[in-house]
Amino acid sequence: MSSKKIPYKIYLDENEMPKQWYNLRADMINKPAPLLNPATFQPITPEELGDVFCEELVKQELDDTTPYIDIPEKILNFYKMYRPAPLTRAYCLEEKLQTPAKIYYKFEGNNTSGSHKLNSAIAQAYYAKDQGLKGVTTETGAGQWGTALSMACSYLDLDCKVYMVKCSYEQKPFRREVMRTYGASVTPSPSMETEVGKRILEKHPGTGGSLGCAISEAVETATKLDGYRYVLGSVLNQVLLHQTVIGLEAKIAMDKYDIKPDIIIGCAGGGSNLGGLIAPFMGEKLRGEADYHFIAVEPASCPTLTRGVYAYDYCDTGMVCPLSKMYTLGSNFIPSANHAGGLRYHGMNSILSQLYADGYMEARSVEQTAVFKAAEEFARVEGILPAPESSHAIKVAIDEALKCKETGEEKTILFGLTGTGYFDMYAYEKFHNGVMTDYIPSDEELQASFETLPKIPE
Repeated sequence: MSSKKIPYKIYLDENEMPKQWYNLRADMINKPAPLLNPATFQPITPEELGDVFCEELVKQELDDTTPYIDIPEKILNFYKMYRPAPLTRAYCLEEKLQTPAKIYYKFEGNNTSGSHKLNSAIAQAYYAKDQGLKGVTTETGAGQWGTALSMACSYLDLDCKVYMVKCSYEQKPFRREVMRTYGASVTPSPSMETEVGKRILEKHPGTGGSLGCAISEAVETATKLDGYRYVLGSVLNQVLLHQTVIGLEAKIAMDKYDIKPDIIIGCAGGGSNLGGLIAPFMGEKLRGEADYHFIAVEPASCPTLTRGVYAYDYCDTGMVCPLSKMYTLGSNFIPSANHAGGLRYHGMNSILSQLYADGYMEARSVEQTAVFKAAEEFARVEGILPAPESSHAIKVAIDEALKCKETGEEKTILFGLTGTGYFDMYAYEKFHNGVMTDYIPSDEELQASFETLPKIPE
């Protein structure tokens, strides 16, 4: 540990902000398996992906070898509105827990979207605009991604069509209204606006929806409208790439004061914020330069890594997107509507799936009442109301700090505080009123979903 006096919040100046994204795949020995065409089950080509995604984003999605990719100046200028983001020592939480552990969090909620999602939203909107497109379509779960993308599209004068998971659309009207304030159209998913939405509603009448459903609708709309492409807020490698500004800034700040984290913790839905946080540290581990303990934290109601299978699966419920080899619960799996966080995707990013399969990180699932208890404890001493998603990481950070209290070890813990929870008061209300429940899918439910996985020819 450094002998330098370490400030409560470590800020970087704009000259210390990363000028490149880090492509973790360049340092991976076992690369992620290729995406497959849903019609042929053959590795998908750039031309085929270009029918759905922007040209430059296709290149980033498929690039397994380039370690660093320059961030365009216009994106850097946008980042400067809210980046670099602070790295904060949680002294008050440490005192409350009476732990010898040192706890740091990278705070990504210091923008109107309230989360890390803006890091990739502006990048994807920029490449769409640079390609001369009219607009983009997307899905959103808790609403953070849709909010971020609507902001980015407004900045660049692009049309933005958002399909929002229906249960979140109903539970989080204020997030929806922020999107509309920035000019986006917002449709609850599944809807009767698309053919795939109609099929899903026929099969699951009254469903609260899922990210897989919303993705299918957004892709169908993008492919039917001239001058539109689809953009995604998590899961894809390109999104994880853009989110590496989180980990790069965290590492620059820690290196500045000779701080080395022992444990790095992130919440895990589709994987973009977790991957973005751990990327530069994982790169060091892969190159044999340093060692860290990585923990992915997911909801017990959608336990992709801890109870899923590692297999090729569709990225969407409508089975129109490419297939990815990932830890998955099955593209037909629809998490319980009572789950309050946005970590509702049925699969995990292929990079993180490969790293998990190779034993480079641990995964834990936690129940949502325990998550909200941790969120409340954090808010009361640290002064930030955390998003339910972020609070999964807070829960495990507290667990690890309490272990240090038991053993007397002075470990340094870093976790990602991905956003604020000020649009999640409906969920906090349920928790405070004692009506929030913990839903955990049964083995039988998961097995029924696993049986619907596609049969890929040898």
